[in-house]
Amino acid sequence: MCGINGFNFKNAELIQKMNERTHHRGPDRTDLFVGETISLGHNRLSIIDLSERGKQPMWDAARELVIVFNGEIYNFQELRQELEKKYLFRSQSDTEVILYAYREWGIECVKKFNGIFAFALWDMRTNELYLARDQSGVKPLYYFYDGTRLIFSSEIKSLLVHDIPREVDPEAFNLYFQLLYIPEPYTMFRGIKKLPAASYLKLHGATVVIKKYWQVDRFEDLGLYEDAKKEIRRLFDDSVKRQLISDRPVGVFLSGGLDSTAVLGRVKQCSAGSVKTFSVGFSVQNSQEKFNADFFLARQTAKFYGTDHYELTISAKDIENNLATIAWHLDEPNFNPTAGAIFLLSKMAKEQVAVVLGGDGADELFGGYPRYFYSNLISRYQRLPRTVRSLGGAVLRIAGKDMVVRQLALPPNEQRALAFLAQKEALLSRVINPGVYRPKVSEYYLHQRYFSGGNLGDFEKQFMQLDRQSWLVDESLLRSDKMTMAHGLEERVPILDYRLVELAARIPTHWKMKTNLSNWHRFQGKYIWREAIREYLPDHLLREEKRGWFTPMAKWLRAELRSPVEKILSRLEPAYFNQEAVREVWQKHLTGEVYNLNIIWAMVMWQLWYEQFIKDTI
Repeated sequence: MCGINGFNFKNAELIQKMNERTHHRGPDRTDLFVGETISLGHNRLSIIDLSERGKQPMWDAARELVIVFNGEIYNFQELRQELEKKYLFRSQSDTEVILYAYREWGIECVKKFNGIFAFALWDMRTNELYLARDQSGVKPLYYFYDGTRLIFSSEIKSLLVHDIPREVDPEAFNLYFQLLYIPEPYTMFRGIKKLPAASYLKLHGATVVIKKYWQVDRFEDLGLYEDAKKEIRRLFDDSVKRQLISDRPVGVFLSGGLDSTAVLGRVKQCSAGSVKTFSVGFSVQNSQEKFNADFFLARQTAKFYGTDHYELTISAKDIENNLATIAWHLDEPNFNPTAGAIFLLSKMAKEQVAVVLGGDGADELFGGYPRYFYSNLISRYQRLPRTVRSLGGAVLRIAGKDMVVRQLALPPNEQRALAFLAQKEALLSRVINPGVYRPKVSEYYLHQRYFSGGNLGDFEKQFMQLDRQSWLVDESLLRSDKMTMAHGLEERVPILDYRLVELAARIPTHWKMKTNLSNWHRFQGKYIWREAIREYLPDHLLREEKRGWFTPMAKWLRAELRSPVEKILSRLEPAYFNQEAVREVWQKHLTGEVYNLNIIWAMVMWQLWYEQFIKDTI
């Protein structure tokens, strides 16, 4: 992993400043190239080919192509074997494979890559610049274009060394507070955008064109359960094996759940020596509380597999001491309190390894979130005969369950998705000032992006597709990338191999989620996934129900973090927030009357972002 920077004009001083801003992403080496119409910078985290020959910016032999690259191409050895028939390689790096793949096949070479990547390639023959991002959006890439200057980087803070307006994007602001993340192409900065996943950008002259080069386009159900299960296992096994390729030590983030355990099981199967695993727990009054349930499960799993296990227990004070730094590394506000835990765990892991594998993605691919389960119940209810539904609705109204009746009537479109994903309008309209709040922004965004072309015939497939393309990329993966790379630690995500993504889209929903009508409230997600990886799961995990990974932040806010958070909330920018309503929300959380963690932490992180990136000149 690395940091990449650049722009379409000549300025050695500016590209050096950009490199300084992203030095944490690649602490092993910093280099740059400055031409008449291009400036490229690179911070190197050496993973494959640690020699001088692997440094970047890297040229092809003819010195006509130059590239800066962040990520890993897991199938680079197969591609190299094909390209060696025509080209002479000087290094053992995957970066050089990209150069010659482009020379051979043009920018459509990205379709051949299995990996996680963001790169910029300058073609001196045509004076064209290409920016590209991997299929699942694991590696970030930001850009600013004003019709003349195209400036890009792995992180927003690097773009800000340029003379770029520091303004809040009003749509991004509303999307953030409604959805609790900022979907592409938006960022919280007006004018700065994310390059979408599975896309490349081409700059020729003053023309910028963005093209999507890969997408899931087959959703028809597979017919044979056992064949699908075997194919899941085959692709997963192959993906983990590929992602163990490294010239630096590799470990595993072990959360205690099914997915990271499956990754560990396959890693152990592929590894001759000891495997290093890393888990995080929380310092709370009763260490056996639910917040540490996964921590203790991970300990059992590590013992089962005989790993070299490292544990970190973090306190509220640890979060307080690092909060400003966490906000700075995130680049944008992020509501998720687990960011701090990942940040501190990554710092510890970096002392032992340069690469970690994680279990991200299985929930979105295989129906692991309760929202899919309850949406599926709604879908099944709506397929009942009209007379049965009318009778059921009447009974529920008599019982005073009008809210349930409304939920059962949710249509299979953005309205149903928002019912599960969005923050309540009644709450947001109180804490956000009327001139700022736009209640329909997220509904319009989701409709245009995911529902304007109709549905897939199975809303739950569409719901998982939405989450995979949006929530997973722009909240979860983005948070993980920023928190790990803050310490120069590379995280790989084998479950998000694009071949597994394509396969998961064709697996029938009822193979992913089991609904027992006699026990309808019991959620059983990721059923076929669990069956496929069964060999890697110790018995103590099979008895566990689905449980999200969360922190004791709501509890800490009422105790150790009360004072520092009150101070931040008191500073909330009055142009955006109603202080009286914010105080009411805060007080109701403190008394336990209402659980308001999401909106409170969203405001805290927004204010810290605003103070560092908008009010101050970093």
